[in-house]
Amino acid sequence: MRKILVTGGAGFVGSALALAFKAGGENVSVTALDNLRRRGSELNLPRLAAGGVSFVHGDVRSPGDLEACGPVDLVVECSAEPSVLAGYDGSPDYVLDTNLTGAVRCLEHARRHGAAMVFLSTSRVYPVARLNQISLSEGETRFEAAAEQALPGVSPDGVTTAFPLDGPRSLYGATKLCAELLIAEYADMYGLPAVVNRCGVIAGPWQMGRVDQGVAGLWAARHVYGGNLAYIGYGGAGKQVRDMLHVDDLVRLVLLQSENPGRRAGQVFNAGGGPGSCASLLELTGLCREATGNSIPVGSVPETRAADVPWYVTDNAEITAATGWRPEKGVADIVGDLCRWITDHRDALAGILA
Repeated sequence: MRKILVTGGAGFVGSALALAFKAGGENVSVTALDNLRRRGSELNLPRLAAGGVSFVHGDVRSPGDLEACGPVDLVVECSAEPSVLAGYDGSPDYVLDTNLTGAVRCLEHARRHGAAMVFLSTSRVYPVARLNQISLSEGETRFEAAAEQALPGVSPDGVTTAFPLDGPRSLYGATKLCAELLIAEYADMYGLPAVVNRCGVIAGPWQMGRVDQGVAGLWAARHVYGGNLAYIGYGGAGKQVRDMLHVDDLVRLVLLQSENPGRRAGQVFNAGGGPGSCASLLELTGLCREATGNSIPVGSVPETRAADVPWYVTDNAEITAATGWRPEKGVADIVGDLCRWITDHRDALAGILA
């Protein structure tokens, strides 16, 4: 019996991964560990139970809670405070403690049980000032990367792992980069087989989008329920661009990486929607209008927020060459799936997304 622990397992990404691992065969035992701090994660508990996933209500910061999950062969580390704005409006305690202490506790749990690890990091490990130095042109609906760039590791195809890492990046990004460094040390010192995925924006059904995290889910929810939206920063025109990775595509990647984690040990990849699945906020509005038939007013705030960047697209060439994986679903698929999911669960989600 293969034993898999998914931390943050009642969250958007964690629940999708836990259910997918359990659906992979009878000889798989999957446990989801989650503190249920984020609103909406409790709605995933019936899905996990129906899918045969065991649930432990606990916290990655507690070694006892991790031990309550039992022996493990693979740890899929999805737990995090995911907001890039965490700490800007008050104490940094939670983002530091959860993302750093939690990562250490998960590494220790994996080490003690001789387990492998797949760690979900973030594109936010790349420094804000460096990302703002990417040469862009301004089109009618979006910013686009210029063909010629002064910085290494960036082109119109996106950002690679060769992009510079010097400079501040937000507490969220810093904690994730620190965790990556610790993983490298554990791999070298203890032979812990681990692979790191620096993910761009992940989106799809069961994402409880908020203003500070989960932009596609937020945009879709506002177009279903109504409410306020605004283009914030860069003149308030909505031309800032992000690539978006459908959660189903991420699940395919992690399942693939988990098949032989030792063979991919020590590898760090960028993983995102890529140039084939990216959109500006202005374009995202149009897609949401098409999917729902609803049009809502979108405000404009010219001032740019701290830690924001005008353009981020993932170059997936490295991970495709190493694994054969590439995204299959685009932004239109993501928006359509989100809007259908919200509409199908309109009453149950109203208290969270409306």
